[in-house]
Amino acid sequence: MTILHIETTTDVCSIALSCDGKVLFHRLDMQGHNHARVLPLFVDEALSFLKEETLQLDAVALSRGPGSYTGLRIGCSMAKGICYGIGTKLIAVDTLKLMASMARSKALEMGADCLCPMIDARRMEVYDELLDTNLNELEPVAAQIIDEDSFGKQLLRQKVVFLGNGSDKCREVLKHKNALFLKGIYPDAACMVSLSEEAFAKKEFVDVAYYEPFYLKEFQATTPKNKVI
Repeated sequence: MTILHIETTTDVCSIALSCDGKVLFHRLDMQGHNHARVLPLFVDEALSFLKEETLQLDAVALSRGPGSYTGLRIGCSMAKGICYGIGTKLIAVDTLKLMASMARSKALEMGADCLCPMIDARRMEVYDELLDTNLNELEPVAAQIIDEDSFGKQLLRQKVVFLGNGSDKCREVLKHKNALFLKGIYPDAACMVSLSEEAFAKKEFVDVAYYEPFYLKEFQATTPKNKVI
C-alpha cells in the first residue's frame, strides 16, 4: 500500500510517502510558521515522485491533533483536497500517540513505566496524554496547566518520561525523581507509517466530507495592543 503522510500540528511541517512500510520520500521544515508556504511545495514534489515511480496512492494519513489551530487547519485542508482530487481514503492519526511511539524505545532504555507526550499550548498550559509503554491510554488527552503538583499520584508510583515541545517548560516545575525528560521528539510524518498502515489494515478511515481536526480547545485570537505614539 502507498500512503501520503501529512504532519502540521506544531511549528514543524513534514510530509512523507511510504510504500509497504518503507519511507520513499520525506520533506521537513523546522523554521516554524511556514506551513501555508511549504506544505503545497512538499505535496507537489511528493505527487510528482508518485508519478515518476508509477505508484498509485491508496490513502492520505493526517496527524489529527491536538496542536496549533492554524497548523491543523492547513494540514486538514490539504489532505481533504488531495482525497477529493484523486478519490482516495483519509486516515486520521492521533498526534500524541504518534509522539509516544517515536519515543518508546528510548523511554524503555530509560526505565520508564509510562510516557507523557506534551504539545505546547500557552504559558504553562500543555496538551498531553498518559500512555503505558505498549501505547495503551492511561489518561485521556487533556489541556492542563502544569504546576509542581501535576502528575503527583502517577510519579509516586511510576517513572514517567515527558517528551515533546510542551515538556521543555515543565522541566523546572516537575522535580520529582521519577519525572524523566526526553528531548528532541517532535511529530514527524516519516514516523506515522506504522500507525497509518495499522489503521489502513483495520479499514479505520474517516469521512472526508465531515472530518474535522482534533482542536481540543476553541481558537483564541490575540488582539494586538494599541501602540502609544
